[in-house]
Amino acid sequence: MAHQDDIFKKVVAHAKEYGFIFPSSEIYDGLAAVYDYGQLGVELKNNIKQYWWRAMVQMHENIVGLDSAIFMHPRIWKASGHVDAFNDPLIDNKDSKKRYRADVLIEDHIAKIEEKIEKEVEKGRKRFGEAFDEAQFRATNGRVLEHQQKINDIRDRFAALMNANDLEGLKQMILDLEIVCPVSGTRNWTDVRQFNLMFATKMGSVIDDSDTLYLRPETAQGIFVNFLNVQKTGRMKVPFGIAQIGKAFRNEIVARQFIFRMREFEQMEMQFFVRPGTELEWFRYWKEERLKWHLALGIPEECYRYHDHEKLAHYANAATDIEFRFPFGFKELEGIHSRTDFDLSRHSEFSGKKLQYFDSELNESYTPYVIETSIGVDRTFLAIFSHALKDETLEDGSTRTVLSLPARLAPYKAAVLPLVKKDGLPEKAREIIDVLKQDMMVQYDEKDAIGRRYRRQDAIGTPFCITVDSDTLSDNAVTVRHRDTMQQERVAIDQLPAYLKSKI
Repeated sequence: MAHQDDIFKKVVAHAKEYGFIFPSSEIYDGLAAVYDYGQLGVELKNNIKQYWWRAMVQMHENIVGLDSAIFMHPRIWKASGHVDAFNDPLIDNKDSKKRYRADVLIEDHIAKIEEKIEKEVEKGRKRFGEAFDEAQFRATNGRVLEHQQKINDIRDRFAALMNANDLEGLKQMILDLEIVCPVSGTRNWTDVRQFNLMFATKMGSVIDDSDTLYLRPETAQGIFVNFLNVQKTGRMKVPFGIAQIGKAFRNEIVARQFIFRMREFEQMEMQFFVRPGTELEWFRYWKEERLKWHLALGIPEECYRYHDHEKLAHYANAATDIEFRFPFGFKELEGIHSRTDFDLSRHSEFSGKKLQYFDSELNESYTPYVIETSIGVDRTFLAIFSHALKDETLEDGSTRTVLSLPARLAPYKAAVLPLVKKDGLPEKAREIIDVLKQDMMVQYDEKDAIGRRYRRQDAIGTPFCITVDSDTLSDNAVTVRHRDTMQQERVAIDQLPAYLKSKI
């Protein structure tokens, strides 16, 4: 496990050292599970959001955007079920006085058994070498099958308990699996209790119980309550979608794993309204479409997998997660859910307003069904960043740290470097920058030896370094170095903008 932990520590350290992510309020000793995006982090984060928005809104005629307020009428959260049911099952260890989510303890236990399977597969790979058939090994090896059976049994029991909201059963399961507290190493557990995750605050000058507001725990409800506004003013025809990027807040007790689970985070959600009866085709469509979006970034397919839910929310009729292989194992990155007409019906009931759509083709009114795609900006950032960070040993035996971000997401697309700080080279470099910065983020760097500057740009993920040398003044060309291959080629300055655009 240490190996995984080391990779993860390196990700956190690199993110801070190069100005991607800082602990919030650091000079005041920080605020747990809250982070600030630094000068490079904010660029990468904005690029991720733009990439999503383009794919969702710009490329689909029948999807439009929205930016709803964080504060909403408190009855909305009653209607959505968050006031009564947005709870985590918590358990305390009496010896360490530490508090845990019961479901996370069980998930972590499953992850440990999954690690045992991976170890067996590694052993098999060493034993059989070239002739190793991983799929066959996983399907036939006795130990692997035994571990897999254990996982399946735990998952079945776990799903049944979560569905029944059986808190006593969850505690009993933790005892039966002999799960110990990671801090004290003991099994001295309290009962499991429910804890609501919404942050409450007050509005106005008179403080009484009637004016409790909540910071939204998701952005979806702002879309549902604006369903008719958007549909009527945009003359939208079902099927159509509403997309939104925005902050959400959850009072996570066990916030951890850096920016994977935070108390203040950002979501990219799209709710797609469809005719009842067509929802499962649309569910399959969005499930495939969303995975394509991830794969288009060039991250290999084996880093992703679908995880279909056994435990469905009471209103859903299909749900799947796209999971990503983070440094701490496969975890949820995006959820695709078929939510039926639950949301619009509940808001109709609680507001007394009819949220229906008149379908001129069928000549009838109905409450549309909803397919939701919901993805965390911060988790996407962590997935892309952790996958891109690599230590490479080069042919001459030296090493370099490279952040091989997809070019379209990199904070800076190019760095312009004068070979020396004299002979008119800095001036020439500045001229090039003035042209390129109209279209893309570029950085000027003249400090240190050129090799050192290359390393610095590698570490922040800049795909291209453009070196201005003494020949540039006579031949009007520059040397372009590629981050991933370290290959260099000569490109004419007037071709540069087109050349970079084609590569990005």
